[in-house]
Amino acid sequence: MTALKKYQKLECTGLWRDSPEGQRREVVVRLGDATLMLSEPRSGVVVSHWSLPAVTRVNPGQRPAIFAPDGDGAETLELEEDEMIAALKTVQVALRQARPHPGRLRGVLIGGATAVILGVAVLVLPGVLVSHTAKVMPAAKRAEIGQRALDDVTRLTGTPCDGALGLPALAALSERVFGPEDTPILYILPEGLTRPAHLPGGVILLPRSLIELEAPDALAGAALAEGVAAGLHDPVVPILDHAGLRASFDLLTSGTLPADALDGYGEAFLRAAGDRVPDAQLIEAFEAAQVPLTPYARWLDPSGDNTKGLIAGDPFKGLIQSPLLPDDDWIALQSVCAG
Repeated sequence: MTALKKYQKLECTGLWRDSPEGQRREVVVRLGDATLMLSEPRSGVVVSHWSLPAVTRVNPGQRPAIFAPDGDGAETLELEEDEMIAALKTVQVALRQARPHPGRLRGVLIGGATAVILGVAVLVLPGVLVSHTAKVMPAAKRAEIGQRALDDVTRLTGTPCDGALGLPALAALSERVFGPEDTPILYILPEGLTRPAHLPGGVILLPRSLIELEAPDALAGAALAEGVAAGLHDPVVPILDHAGLRASFDLLTSGTLPADALDGYGEAFLRAAGDRVPDAQLIEAFEAAQVPLTPYARWLDPSGDNTKGLIAGDPFKGLIQSPLLPDDDWIALQSVCAG
């Protein structure tokens, strides 16, 4: 998966405690494909080995970041390195979403399929089958399909920008906008994408032009607006519409989408218009997240003619807001596409 490949073999130093009463010891922390390895700085002897899907952050939003094996209060690891913290968060989300649940998908899908099969045999519109399939689809399967769709999109746009200095700042902005829990993964695409977009699995795609502005407000606003849109318009539905009735039926009955079902989806995705979100819902979301709305509205339409309602309803219009990101972080984020 894209999120995993990006951080393979990343390492930094941290402070490890083997028990609540134990002394903190400096260790080298190495991020592997699916494990977190802790070793002595001098000898290289491994002192602990954690499974990434089981790692939990016990103090979200605080520093230093403290991690522990899920359900085990004995060991803890303190980290200050921004890139490692951002990497752990991104990789954990990806691993949790992709974690297999043997039998569950098949049981859930087949359980709901019986009635649908009978209906389809008589006269059920394709839209009903697609809607039902999307409704009963588990999170892990959504993430898998979202990743397949992202792979087809990036075939046209290039791989998401992954500059080492910019990724931690991008993760910090996502956490600032959405909070520390269930934070979406933000990707900046280098070309081909002209509007914010979203895919299943908590993935938000943003055009490169947004990081070329003077401040991060429009970027934050675009991400937030797309997060709201993702809650209103299920991103799995257009993917299943593209895959077709036969592929959707196969997914419903067997839990598997045919290998070629998403071929060409990237072209359709990039041509499609963005999902419309009512102004009132955007205004409410921006107020709750404490993000100014006018910069995003002006980015959508520099003249302001088509976004008058958003500009007039900006809850922070005329107020001096604290920066969404420190200047150094914004500068770093702007370099994310520089490699």
